Formats: sequence, structure tokens, C-alpha cells
Amino acid sequence: MDFTRSRQLQERSHAIIPGGAHTYAKGDDQYPREAPGFLVRGCGSHVWDVDGNEFIEYGMGLRSVTLGHGYPPVVEAACREMRNGVNFTRPAPIEVECAEQLASMVPSAGMIKFAKNGSDVTTAAVKLARAYTGRDFVASCAEHPFFSVDDWFIGVTDMPAGIPQAIRDLTLKFHYNDLRSVQALFDRYPGQIACLVMEAERTEPPVGGFLQAVIDLCHRNGSLFVLDEIITGFRWNKAGAQAVYEIEPDLTAFGKAMGNGFSVSALAGKREFMRIGGIYHDRERVFLLSTTYGAETHCLAAALETMRIYDREPVVERLRQQGERLRRGIEQAAAATGLANRFGVDGHPANLVYHTYDQTAHPSQAFRALFLQEMIRRGVIAPSLVVSYSHSDQDIDKTIDAVAGSLGVYARALEEGIDNYLLGLPVKPVMRRYY
Repeated sequence: MDFTRSRQLQERSHAIIPGGAHTYAKGDDQYPREAPGFLVRGCGSHVWDVDGNEFIEYGMGLRSVTLGHGYPPVVEAACREMRNGVNFTRPAPIEVECAEQLASMVPSAGMIKFAKNGSDVTTAAVKLARAYTGRDFVASCAEHPFFSVDDWFIGVTDMPAGIPQAIRDLTLKFHYNDLRSVQALFDRYPGQIACLVMEAERTEPPVGGFLQAVIDLCHRNGSLFVLDEIITGFRWNKAGAQAVYEIEPDLTAFGKAMGNGFSVSALAGKREFMRIGGIYHDRERVFLLSTTYGAETHCLAAALETMRIYDREPVVERLRQQGERLRRGIEQAAAATGLANRFGVDGHPANLVYHTYDQTAHPSQAFRALFLQEMIRRGVIAPSLVVSYSHSDQDIDKTIDAVAGSLGVYARALEEGIDNYLLGLPVKPVMRRYY
């Protein structure tokens, strides 16, 4: 494939944009050298780059696009609303309509505030929990990689530069499916933890009633349970993973798939907590969320139409079906090439990821780069294996063929050395302290 225009744009972008991209996960260090640098168009499950190359795509806007790129009913709803103006001096009726739609789908959503990004609403949840409880500490799950761009979370990652130690010290860590680690935090910091923040599931499901047990621990200790459904919401179930696992969070963060790629997120929670972010109540007010663009009408129109599609069409069932089809095919391809112990697929069918191991069976960024490179050569962009409602059986089957071909190269690289096959440098983790 020819990437001439991409490379030209990459030079320009690095000269004017730190890192060359506005989202770290989209940066050049996340992809091999032979990769499309800029995408200009998407339709369903396919995208085209600036050089005219076409790909089946599985990143799906960092998991924000569940229905498909440029999905006509969503785009048309946003366009209709946009023609009337996108931002006014007073609220627009669609703010009420969209909030009511979300509340009708999610039983724990007693009250709702909209914003633009997942970070907006997870941080708002932390602030609300601190205000409600009068406590400072926050506990977050160590195995869940990203909750917010804000200091309370970034301070405990591998990129804490610029965040005061005093703020870093206020965020504690516990481990997934390890109730003793949660209990240990409450024992060590009695009466001091405002909330616990976690996802319902990443690559492994909760076991032994873990989620409800954590909620019970929180409530016994006077803390709030905050569920991050930025990824699981509208993928696991139209009401989120909380419906699948039959739990009721105190506060929930939604985003990504809620607007099929449009910028919209929501903090949803029980009325007793959310109301203190309002105007009239019996205690000190909380500056919860107040954003100029949080309720842009066209984004809410996109979210409203997306939720209505989930209500009337079998989106969740289709995501699971296509994800399972993809998983089965990839596992067969890995077994056929003798790589079942070196390459594999993990996670929920609607949110598949893969792992790459080297000759010593250790995780390898170099082999991840090689796999990405070979998939791109075969017309597939696969930083993950996240399906959308638009991924057809033909898309899935072509992807499985591409995986089989890519794993053939992977197998040779294991035997002959990866330097004979990988062009350029290995990809790198987003969260790292140094270059």
C-alpha cells in the first residue's frame, strides 16, 4: 500500500501538535511504520485513508462507534437538529427528552447530567462522592487502565508528571475479583474513602458475586459505588453491564457508544446523590457539571436516535453474535498455525482484544506491531477486535483470512527473528513514563 500522503501529513502534524495527534491512543507510536496515518472517511465497518486505501476497521473510534461509521439514521437526526442551531442561552427541549430516554433504559439513572467526554463524568462522580461523604480518598481498580484525564486518576498512572504528590496520594488501588483487597483499603482508611470506581468487566468477568459484594462493602463503610460504563454501556446490554450483572450503582458514567461517535457523555445516578449538584436543596451546593458544549443539540439528537435504535433493533445480540464468530475463526487460525500459546483473543464478544507473546511466552510489543503491520497489509486495521452492528459476515470472514495470513508471518518471525519481518520500531504502551 502507498502511504505517501499520510507520511507528508505526519511531518506537518508533529510540527504543530504535541505527539502528532490529539488523542494518545491514535498516535504514531501505537501503530507500525507501514500504517495509514490519517483516515478521511468511514462507512459502516469500512474506512478510507488520505491515500485512498480501504480497510475493514475494528478500533471503531476507540470503541465509541457501535452502529457503524456514518450510520444514516444517527447522522440524519444530528443534521436535522443542527440546522436549528446547536447551542443556545437557555436549555433546549431535547436535553429533557434525551435524559428521559436514558433514564427509561437504565433503572439506576434517577437524575442525569450530560457532558462531552468520559473523563468529564467520571471526575464529576468523584467530586460528587467527596462532597456527599465529606471524605477525600478515592479507590480505583488497578486492573482497569483508564478512568479520566484528570489529576485524581492520572496521578497514579505511569505518566504522573505535573500532578502534585498530595493529589496522587488521595487515590488508592484495589484488585479486580479480589474482595480482600477492597476490605483491606476500608480497614486501612476507616471513614476516609469517598467512593470506589471501577468497570464491571474488562477481559475477565466478575466471579462469585464480586460486584455486589463490593457494593455491599462500600455501603457498610459509608462510601459510594461508582461504575464506569464508558465501554460496557450500550455494548453488554442497552442498560449497560449493570443490567447483565443485576447490580445498582450509586453513580454511573456513560459515554462512547451512547452517541455512536458523537461527543456526548452522561453522569447518571440516584436522586439522593445527584440532587446536590442542582439549585435547590438542603445542603451545601456542589459545582457538579457546567459545560458550554455539554448539551449541544446535535450531539444529543445523535444520542437520542442511537438509544432508540437500541430499543427497537437487536444491536446487542448482533454485537455478541459477530464477536463470537470472529473469536471462533481467530482461535481456529491460531491453532492451525501452531500459535495458540503465542497469540490469543480475550474479553467480551462485543469488546475483544488480543495478546501477543514472543518466543519466551512473554508479552511482546514488537510482535503486536508485526501483527498490526500484517493485518494492515491485508486490508484490516485492528488495534483491537471491537465489532460494530455494521460488521457483516463477509467482513468477519475476510478478517479471519487476514488473521490467518498474518499469523503465518508471525510464526516465521518467531523462528527466524522478528527483525527480518517488522519494518520500523515496535509499538509502545500509551501510559509510559519515558520515550
